[in-house]
Amino acid sequence: MVTAFQLPAQENQNFAIAIHGGAGTIEKSRFTPEQEKAYRLKLKEAVEAGYKVLDKGGDSLDAITIAINILEDSPFFNAGKGAVYTYDGHHELDASIMDGKNRQAGAVSGVMHVKNPINLAREVMDNSVHVMLSGKGAETFAKQQGLEVVPASYFNTPHRHEALLRAKEKLKQKESGTKGYQALHQALPEQYKMGTVGAVALDKNGNLAAGTSTGGMTAKRFGRVGDSPIIGAGTFADNSSCAVSATGHGEYFIRYNVAADICARVAYQNKTIEQAGQDVIFGPMHRDGGTGGVIIVDKEGNISMPFNTKGMYRASKSNRSATYVGIFK
Repeated sequence: MVTAFQLPAQENQNFAIAIHGGAGTIEKSRFTPEQEKAYRLKLKEAVEAGYKVLDKGGDSLDAITIAINILEDSPFFNAGKGAVYTYDGHHELDASIMDGKNRQAGAVSGVMHVKNPINLAREVMDNSVHVMLSGKGAETFAKQQGLEVVPASYFNTPHRHEALLRAKEKLKQKESGTKGYQALHQALPEQYKMGTVGAVALDKNGNLAAGTSTGGMTAKRFGRVGDSPIIGAGTFADNSSCAVSATGHGEYFIRYNVAADICARVAYQNKTIEQAGQDVIFGPMHRDGGTGGVIIVDKEGNISMPFNTKGMYRASKSNRSATYVGIFK
């Protein structure tokens, strides 16, 4: 006998998951066949792990957390283990998560010793009275919650360090011809300004969730915070519309409130997620110089993954569609 407290998942409910590993200047010519295969396999591993949770009737929050953990633990992507370096040679990680069922959310910024920042964001959502914690306070909370903390050296990777050295050299070269930090920063090529991982999902109970995690921007200074930990900019989920995780040049995604804007267009203008995503990613933000992309899942289990850059690491799977993995345009 099924009681009110043991309601099964809706048998006719669609379910779906999409993930991303960052957008930017991602060109096929820069990959060896072996490298491309390795990236594709990691993306597939992450999306399949999340899908397995959903297929068994699991919660969308659990599905995205597991998928993001796999990406955070890989040196391929700018989050967790693969986080980029700050100007001073450190790592400052950000993350956020949102539950579409009740708009509960959690976020962390500037953490330096938490192995999986998305797990800490979820603890903030589930076990604190706040939405966002930062820096040392966030790390104190992480320890209280029993999360895995690691030495700062855990995040050191040769290819990210080389990227920092190249970025600082470019900044040095521009120094004589520009005035101020803002002009110097704008002179950096696009690839130094983005890189994130994220996931969105719809489970069999009709609940949407979104999460995003990042190492930020190469050579960032002064405690810079991008869009990834900001609810509404880099992450948003509401069961009445859709779930969104963003990746790109964070300053623009903050100014244009990208993730929430997409869901608002779905909710209030009755647009499809494909229409809403295109309007935002290729609209005023892009014309103003904003580059990047988003992954979107709506309450019907439809998936859209628009981006205005040369590539975006991405993958998706649903009960109606086979596993898809993409990198290039």
